[in-house]
Amino acid sequence: MNPERVLDHISDEHAPLVHSKLYMLSELRREEMEHFADRWALISTTRRRHVIRALVEIAEANFTVDFSGIFHLGLEEEDAEVRARSIDGLWEDESAALVESLLRMLSSDPSIRVRAAAATGLGRFVLLAELEELEEEELGRRIVRALWEVIEDPHEALEVHRRVVEAISFSGDEGVREVIDEAYHHRAEKIRVSAIFSMGRSADPAWGSTVIGELTSANPEMRYEAARACGELGVKEAVPGLMRLIAEPDREVQQAAISALGKIGGREARRGLELCCESDDEVIATAGDEALGELELTSGIFELPLSEEE
Repeated sequence: MNPERVLDHISDEHAPLVHSKLYMLSELRREEMEHFADRWALISTTRRRHVIRALVEIAEANFTVDFSGIFHLGLEEEDAEVRARSIDGLWEDESAALVESLLRMLSSDPSIRVRAAAATGLGRFVLLAELEELEEEELGRRIVRALWEVIEDPHEALEVHRRVVEAISFSGDEGVREVIDEAYHHRAEKIRVSAIFSMGRSADPAWGSTVIGELTSANPEMRYEAARACGELGVKEAVPGLMRLIAEPDREVQQAAISALGKIGGREARRGLELCCESDDEVIATAGDEALGELELTSGIFELPLSEEE
């Protein structure tokens, strides 16, 4: 099926959207994109939402496709949902052009959802700047300045604020630790959850006792982020708590705990993962096998088998 027939399919709003047909929209040439834009403008907002949502799902599941041209077009959409989802679809794009779009959207987009998505999108560029992998050094500084402006704005929506805290947590700027600490003591639980997420991102071992404490939180979202942060920070003291979370009824928390054990490593974590692999619960066994594989990969010859350690 050629792109023109795919456009015919998308334009037929009475027909169910067939995801398999959308693969033909990958890597459209310039003239094809121009034609796509003309046809796209005539399609209803509801249909465009469905198409963008489907393209994001396909791109996340299949790394060989490239819908970046369509997602960049979506950044200029009148509809906020299409703009936000287009940002999500550009998660592999590391271009300066995308940074400029995200900075503009963060500062002036009327939609809270879009500003929050823009903040999340900028987070990976903060990391690239910290790793000195951005082509323009000044661009990294501009991103961090823009994030600080939002943090200092008392009128910004909480959803945007929390995503900005998460984004700036990659930065080594003085004051970031204080921002995370303030978020952790915020009255809104969503902000506190983002603070735990940010602690894991920060690579600061000083947060170890805090994230361990949240493994027993009454909020499963907090337990999930705490387990994840323990893994990111490599907190060996968290292993007993993470082991207890293997019996967690919430599947996401359970899998985050198992994954964290694979990141932390050590004899006790290895033993726990081996028990997971032997579980009759297929979800636990699969997660344990994947985490044990990561542990083996990262530890290599530096971690002895249990029989030799004991």
